[in-house]
Amino acid sequence: MPHLRPGAPAPARPGVLLPRRELAVAWALMALVAVLAWAITVGRSRQMAMGPGTMGLAPAPFLLLWVVMMAAMMLPSVAPVAITWVRGIGRRAAGPARALRIAEFVAGYLLAWTGFGLLVYGILTVAGELVEESPAAGRRLGAAAFLLAGVQQFGPLKRVCLLHCRNPMFQLARYSRFRRWAKDLRVGAHHGLYCVGCCWGLMLALVPLGVMNVAAMAAVAVVIFLEKLWRHGPRLAWAVGAAFLVLAVLTLFQDWLLPGLGGAPPMEEPMG
Repeated sequence: MPHLRPGAPAPARPGVLLPRRELAVAWALMALVAVLAWAITVGRSRQMAMGPGTMGLAPAPFLLLWVVMMAAMMLPSVAPVAITWVRGIGRRAAGPARALRIAEFVAGYLLAWTGFGLLVYGILTVAGELVEESPAAGRRLGAAAFLLAGVQQFGPLKRVCLLHCRNPMFQLARYSRFRRWAKDLRVGAHHGLYCVGCCWGLMLALVPLGVMNVAAMAAVAVVIFLEKLWRHGPRLAWAVGAAFLVLAVLTLFQDWLLPGLGGAPPMEEPMG
């Protein structure tokens, strides 16, 4: 057994590239950033009414709020890859160069989610228009969103992307072979795209539940964290998928499950 000199950092666990002390500090910093993002998100949610559509936001303000939401919801689950990669940057760069490389990694990751945020904005715009024209359409839209979210939890894309997110050490070894040009930006974007592929169904479920529904966001964030870091994560993904499929049926009859679509009035009886 190797002998450690007094004051030497504790060795990292197998599969972790950071000593325990540094890992704890990194997790604490990541948690602090997530808490700040949650504080901003909760504060904004109290100022906005729940309902269908884009909540009166133009694309730029919506995307800014979306990025903050993604930081709140995704940072805890992406921490293993982000912390280790940033630590690797710190070992090879210093001062402004280190700050620039870390900024590139974070920007690349958030860029992937910003692209998906544009798609969500389009979905919310269309959903708001349809519900405004026919409030009863909310039920069908909600059922379709839950159905897609449920199917995605069982699909091959989910399986491949979840495997990627659950094996950060393998991915870091792969990223080390990327070419130097904008390397950190591309690493962040690459990992972000896998996160989008893994979690887009869960995010889509926020359309009927409410994009600014804090309780729904917190539940989705917990599911994402457990899917990626819990040893039973893949089984949890199937259980959540089954729950979404049940919700797809229930939303055709239960208005209270659709706060993000403004509820839906009873179906009108056809005129005799």
